[in-house]
Formats: sequence, C-alpha cells, structure tokens
Amino acid sequence: MANPLRDMSVIMQGLLAVAITVVLVVVGVYVPLSPVAQERDEVDKAVRQRSELNQEVTQLQVYRQRYGELKSQMDALSKQLETLKTIVPEEKEVDEFIRLVEGAAVASNVQIRRMTAQPVVAREYHYDMPFEIQADGPYFNILDFFSRLSRLSRIINVGDLDFEDAGGQKAGKYPMRPGTSVSGVFTATTFFTKPADTGAAPAAAGAKAQPAGKM
Repeated sequence: MANPLRDMSVIMQGLLAVAITVVLVVVGVYVPLSPVAQERDEVDKAVRQRSELNQEVTQLQVYRQRYGELKSQMDALSKQLETLKTIVPEEKEVDEFIRLVEGAAVASNVQIRRMTAQPVVAREYHYDMPFEIQADGPYFNILDFFSRLSRLSRIINVGDLDFEDAGGQKAGKYPMRPGTSVSGVFTATTFFTKPADTGAAPAAAGAKAQPAGKM
C-alpha cells in the first residue's frame, strides 16, 4: 500500500509535522481536564492568591505605619483621662477635698472655723458636692485663699459669699487672731461623676462641725 507521506516532499513533511504539533499543543492547552489545562488553572489560581495576599499585605502595612501614631494618640488620651479624673474624680473623695481646702487656708494664713456638708445635687453628667465654710483672716489673705482654691488640681467653685468686718462681731463668737479684718461664710462646691447616695455627705471641719448658718 502506498504511503502518502513518502510521496510528499521534505518541506511538505516538515510543514505537516509542525501543523500536527500545533494542533496537539492547542488541544492540550484548551481541552478541559487535559494535564496542560489543569496545570494552567493551578497557575492562574496561584497568581490570584498571590495578588490577594499582596493586597492584604499592603493594607496591613498601612495599619503598621499608623500604629505608632495611633499608640501616641491613645497614650495622650489616657493621660488626658487621668488628668480629668483628678479634676473631677469618680468618687466623692471628701477627705481629699477637705485636705486641699485646709492646705490652701494654712498657706494663706486664713483660719477655717467650720466646714458643713450640704446635700449632694445630681446633675446630668455629674454631682455637685457643696460645703458651707466659715473662715476669717486679714482681707488680702482671704483674697489669696480664694486664689489658691482656684488653682487646685480639683475643681472648686466658690459662691454665696457673706463676709463682714470682723470688728463688728458680737460677743460669743470665735476669738479672732491679731490682724484679722474680715470674717464670713461662703459655699465651696466640688464635683464627682460616679453615681452615689445623694444624701448629705459626712460633715467635717477644721473645728467642730456645726449646723449650717451664716454669720
């Protein structure tokens, strides 16, 4: 039987071989489930996964770059919170409040006669804790005392001032120290934030606590 390939020229045989090779390659690449097609799918899948991972890494690098900035902000906010807790504490801290007031009085050479706790007043976000205070001393020392109260770490508001000339006091009042020129009563109010019993806070004083009243 005659072989058609033998009747072809060498050039035609070469072209036929090339054509057959191309067909085989195309069939191997594009026919589903062929080894080449499966390998190509695996490569495409790996490329997609690599691209996704690169995107995730890029996003994480942004957070990593911002970590230092965010940490600094958190540290600053923590310090600010601690400062605010000092200015307006969560608890009443009555003893600390009395210590601050008496310390300012001693530094200003002002005599505190009594401190009488008043009922705690509930506000929307905090509680008012007022004290009625009776004090006396030289006029400019009283002014310095109020100035020191305004500079304390804890917020203290002063109001309801009722001062008079110490020389006009009636007999039976506290004996005055030399140089005392004014005496009177005022309300010092501090604040706290934690919900608590809103009844009267424990009374305390440099001297014995007495019922509220003005001179």
